[in-house]
Amino acid sequence: MHGYGPMPQQPTTSRPSSGTLTTVRVILVTVTVLSCGLLGWAAMLRLAIVTRKPRDWFLLVVVIALNVGLFAFIMATPDDPDQMSDAAALFMMLWILALLAGVITYYLYAEIRHYNALGSPPPYTVHAGGQPAPPLPYQQHQPQQHQPHQQQPQPNPYTAPTPPPTPTPAPQRLDQVRAELDELSDYLRKESKGNREGEGR
Repeated sequence: MHGYGPMPQQPTTSRPSSGTLTTVRVILVTVTVLSCGLLGWAAMLRLAIVTRKPRDWFLLVVVIALNVGLFAFIMATPDDPDQMSDAAALFMMLWILALLAGVITYYLYAEIRHYNALGSPPPYTVHAGGQPAPPLPYQQHQPQQHQPHQQQPQPNPYTAPTPPPTPTPAPQRLDQVRAELDELSDYLRKESKGNREGEGR
């Protein structure tokens, strides 16, 4: 019994499609910008879950601490913008911009680099239930076996070959017909001549 050979190994980490990755990145960057960096931890949390690197988990904790500090600083400032000093406003603006630039830049760089290292998505399709279709059988990748050549039909040795009839040349046939017609006309003449002699008597 012949088997198909070793099954191809499937990648341990599945790579989402490029459209899915782009959509997730746009959503996380938009949320980070619209929240003035206060929700930047969401992008860092996704990055830490995807890469599973200790450095990304550490940076997630740093971003959460910076977000808590920024939120506490905003709450400590007076509600009236006129009562806030220029130094406090500049410090808060720089804090927000540094947080936005750092989170967005590092998140996009690290995630794109991570998925590029995984390579392209697997070539198999996904069924309606969400399960990946099995890879093509190993047998299809084997070289095709040579098919035996079809033998030409052999003639039956017990039947004697009949030679094709040789056609008689046309001039000989015409001569034969003319001779027969001449004989027939001579015979008819003799008959008619005999009938006339009988009537004359």
